[in-house]
Amino acid sequence: MEYKDYYEILGVKRDATEAEIKSAYRKLARKYHPDVNKTKEAESKFKDINEAYEVLGDKAKRQRYDSLGSNWQGGQSYTPPPGFENFNFGGGNGGYQSYTFNGQDMGAFSDFFSSLFGDMMMGGGATRGAQGMNFGGFDFGGAQQTSRAQRTRRAAQPPKVDLDITKTLNITAKDIFNQKPISVTFSEMQRCTQCPPGGGYCSACGGTGFTNVSKSIKVKLPPEVKEGQKVRLKGEGKVDAYGQAGDLYLIIHFQDKEYEIDGTDLTKDIEITPPEAVLGTKKDIQTLHGKIGIKIPPKTSSGQMLRLKNLGLPKKAGGYGNLNAKIKIIIPKDISEKQIELYRKIQES
Repeated sequence: MEYKDYYEILGVKRDATEAEIKSAYRKLARKYHPDVNKTKEAESKFKDINEAYEVLGDKAKRQRYDSLGSNWQGGQSYTPPPGFENFNFGGGNGGYQSYTFNGQDMGAFSDFFSSLFGDMMMGGGATRGAQGMNFGGFDFGGAQQTSRAQRTRRAAQPPKVDLDITKTLNITAKDIFNQKPISVTFSEMQRCTQCPPGGGYCSACGGTGFTNVSKSIKVKLPPEVKEGQKVRLKGEGKVDAYGQAGDLYLIIHFQDKEYEIDGTDLTKDIEITPPEAVLGTKKDIQTLHGKIGIKIPPKTSSGQMLRLKNLGLPKKAGGYGNLNAKIKIIIPKDISEKQIELYRKIQES
């Protein structure tokens, strides 16, 4: 779904006062009211304006909305916070979910709104039912209360929400080679599980309805792990108020400055000078298996590969892949004038 910038819709700044928000709303509501404005976009505009005021004109909703941060832009792809994805107000059209009070259609809210405030509107921790509904500054009277049987069924059947978490895990060749669990630390915004059931201020989340949960776990990488592979850690995802836990999915991404990883084979750049490339040389290089000496034959070109068997990554069936030493000819930065003159003579010859 798309993120809605309610401040932009009303044309006010994020630090606008209640009076400024109300004034902006009344001005726009008069301009786009369907009875006054007969253009095609007036109805959609009027819905957006009323929805924006329903949020920004309510202290609790505005606080929750502001907790999402100020870096969002209108129309940007948005994933709702955990615990709010499946609240809605019945079927609607054009991305809007309609709701009814006392048999009267009071308008419609978008999917974005219902994902954030469904619990506040439909009894998931709020107590609006018997108190009446104020929408856009107009009182529509008391809402029909949910029957005891319905409440009992909802309590017995926790709402189905997406509790899974997907993260990217950057690893190096050394992480794979060691075959030991590696530490993964991440944080995730989750719905607060400490909020009072009947509403009211919550000290755990400051009344926002969300808490930032940090977690650190150990992950053992499977043998011959591949770029883009998804590793599942059962029960390590988000946890809801009912104790249900999702899974954590780690997307493997190779991020190694020294080695290029291709299955169990590795490639590493070996730098040599032009004279060493022409005449041949011996080099000591560091590998995951320790330091070794290699012989570079005469007349070796830049980009040429020297295959070093069994010096790569572990294989499932046992043994190791290969290490490819990729020759890279470089010019020393501290080359002297005398050396430059010798190169000139070589070129002239």
